[in-house]
Amino acid sequence: MNFQFISMNKISPSLNNLLNSIPIIIAACLFIVLSFSAVFLYPRYQNLNELRRSLKISEEEVQRQEDYFSNLSQIGTDLEQYKEELAKISSSLPDDPSLPSLFSFLQKASSQSGLVLRGISPFTISSSEEFPNIKAIQFSLELVGPYSSFKNFISTLENSSRIIEVENISFSSPKESSLFTFSLRIKVYSY
Repeated sequence: MNFQFISMNKISPSLNNLLNSIPIIIAACLFIVLSFSAVFLYPRYQNLNELRRSLKISEEEVQRQEDYFSNLSQIGTDLEQYKEELAKISSSLPDDPSLPSLFSFLQKASSQSGLVLRGISPFTISSSEEFPNIKAIQFSLELVGPYSSFKNFISTLENSSRIIEVENISFSSPKESSLFTFSLRIKVYSY
């Protein structure tokens, strides 16, 4: 087989013009493809990246919430171990002041200690500036009995499950008998 090379001079001028314009056509096609990409595909690419970022943020938020709820579940499990102690705390600072049960407790404690509860003054309820959710209930008691019984009564108050604070104690000495008159200013707390 014989191959003959065609000289550029023998090619028709229109074909020669076409061959000379191929680089221009390729450049124009490349420009059109790049323009199409810039106009149509790049915004979609940006949108895809934004969706990926949004998805990543959402996944991180879901993970944080799962960790939070897992932590809450663990805290709930831990609190179950301290149920008895929490019940004691709840009884020491009740939601309701329950004054009748408090006065019943004081009457019972005084009689079991060997004292006579002579009187209870009207009570006042106040809130502390430091702990506005906690109410302080103040009142005075007047008790009559021997000093040893009074010590037992104070011990009963100290060992009570409720927070009972004795703010002031005054007593008068007996004249002819061994019975003292004790006046106490007491403060109890509740929510």
